[in-house]
Amino acid sequence: MTRHDMVLTRQGVRFMGRLWPCTIGRGGVTADKREGDGATPVGVHRIVGLLYRPDRMARPTDWALPIRPGDLWSDDPAHEDYNLMVRAPYPHSHEALRRADPLYDLVLLTDWNWPSATAGRGSAIFLHRWRRRGVPTAGCVAFRPDHLGRIARMIRYQTRLIVPASLV
Repeated sequence: MTRHDMVLTRQGVRFMGRLWPCTIGRGGVTADKREGDGATPVGVHRIVGLLYRPDRMARPTDWALPIRPGDLWSDDPAHEDYNLMVRAPYPHSHEALRRADPLYDLVLLTDWNWPSATAGRGSAIFLHRWRRRGVPTAGCVAFRPDHLGRIARMIRYQTRLIVPASLV
């Protein structure tokens, strides 16, 4: 592990000398991730992207990409675009990235089951804003909004999210 690694613990995420409170998937942590199980997958997940809502915030870093109207994430394991960003209109199962609520105003993307997705292994694991402390996600890791913004600015090229098997 390096100083730039984010390590999930039972108390939160350890990162840059701090413990950041977070919530995880309603299915807990799993070593056998499946689409729709609501679990956060065990493993070492590289941070591979940062998306933000330019209509709601300033660009947080120079490598952040805007979430535009019509940006979606495919969660249809039967489709070739599974676990990739797609654009509307998209007739297959997907999740809107540009949401009415602020959950995805700032999103760190991990390399979970990406870029070559295995059908049914689960679509994107994001780091995003929490609804409120203690409310689980669909498998992602979620943070307080101000903490997420600070974390996003501290991410480096080599940053990884580590979810230890000991949490299963």
